[in-house]
This record gives sequence, C-alpha cells and structure tokens, in this order.
Amino acid sequence: MSGSGVPAAAHGVLPADTTEDVRTRGAGVSSQVAVLPVGSFEQHGPFLPLATDTLIACAVAREIAAAYPVHLLPPLTVSCSHEHAAWPGTVSISAVTLHAVVRDIAASLRRSGVGALAVVNGHGGNYVLGNVVQESSARGERMALFPAAEDWETARERARVRTSLLTDMHAGEIETSILLHAHPELVRPGYQSADFTADDRRHLLTAGMSAYTESGVIGRPSLGSAEKGRKLLTSLGESFAAYFTLLTSGADTAGGAGNPAPGEGSSDVRG
Repeated sequence: MSGSGVPAAAHGVLPADTTEDVRTRGAGVSSQVAVLPVGSFEQHGPFLPLATDTLIACAVAREIAAAYPVHLLPPLTVSCSHEHAAWPGTVSISAVTLHAVVRDIAASLRRSGVGALAVVNGHGGNYVLGNVVQESSARGERMALFPAAEDWETARERARVRTSLLTDMHAGEIETSILLHAHPELVRPGYQSADFTADDRRHLLTAGMSAYTESGVIGRPSLGSAEKGRKLLTSLGESFAAYFTLLTSGADTAGGAGNPAPGEGSSDVRG
C-alpha cells in the first residue's frame, strides 16, 4: 500500500491503475514521482527468457510502488542490447532512440503534473540512461537512475549472494534468484549446470558477448535461489528511500541520485 493509501496496483508487468487512482494518489503527496522500468529483450542463456531484464526492472519497480506513493509506469521492453546480437531473439534500439524516448516520457509527465522521474534500469548495456539523468539534472529537472552499483552491492551482501558483481555479469546468481522468486514459472531447467565465468571482459564493447561465452551465460546461476531473490528485492526497495527523498525535496546533493558522479549512477553491472 502506498503512503497515500492508494495501492500502486500491477497486473503482471503492467500497472492496473485507473486515472482516478493516479489522481487520488497525487492529491496525497506534495511532489509526485513516476517510476519507469527499463528492461531489454535479449538472450539470457537457455534457461531464462529474453524478457529477463524487463521482468527484473518491473519486479524492482513493484517493490518501490508497494512502499512509496509513486506513479508506476509500464516498462520499456526493448533497449540497447547490441552486445548480444549474436544470439537469436535479441532485439535492440539505438542509444539515441532510448535517450529520446525517456526524455519524451519525462516531458509528458511534467505536463501532467508529475515533476520527478525515477528510471529503474534492468540492463547494464543501457549506458545512455546515465547521460539522460545528467543532462536532465543540469536543466533543473528531477530525475534519478536506480539502482546504482552501491545499491546492488548492498543487496548482494544482504541476500548473501556468493558471487561478486564482477563475476555475476549475465544470467547468473542474481538474475536467476530474482526470477526464481518473482517468476519461477519462467525459469527453465538447466540453470543448475550452466555456470561459466569470464571476469576479464575488457573488450566486451568491441567484440561482443560471443567473444566471452558460447552459452550466453557469464556467472554462476547454480547458486540462485528464490529466497535470495526475495532478499535482493527487499533490499533494493529499502535503498530507494534516499532516492525518493532526494526527488521529492529537490535537494542538490553531489554524486546523489539526481546527479550521479562520474562513473556512478549506471544502474547495473548486469549484462
């Protein structure tokens, strides 16, 4: 239940609010914050669906909407997955397009009275989202990118995830755990024996994922569990408190959620 007393309802990955729900929730807060999940449509090995990043972004966004009076938006389901192009099913749009879409959504929200936007990124290849937030903050607009690497690290520790954020790059322990918790029906057999690590990925952007893995997996999905997934989401929901405060207060905090410091604010180390 949100702080306004109106639940931010969702049916699967789609919000189920009516316009009156949004009106009522907005009347109960001094400053409205929208939450936009951004996923991808890319290979996640033979056992996780192409929509994995979208499902995870939506799971995080639902955790946020259950705890804070936010306006939950439907997800962006195709993004910048060019490094996965060697695998069938992967679909990408350009960074320029993703940049423009997020900016247009933020502008539309402002016209309807929602002055702040939290972008929940589920795909590590969406580097351009950091630029969108930087530029928006410089224009005096309220926008944040979530989760930061620090939020993932805190969640990893609290959930007792064994692999590091470097090793757990794609379809590994974290992503498998969250899907086992949020959408167990979508996890196919085989993750228990699919572990593969490649910590030195310095040429990833040039050579693509196929230079480092045949299966599409980089990580240790065999260590995944539904309990870890639950704890990961709980921790991320708690970490959002600082972002919500920053977005609703308009505070100008260097290196904070609204204006990430250089090298920070990329939501993710996930692939």
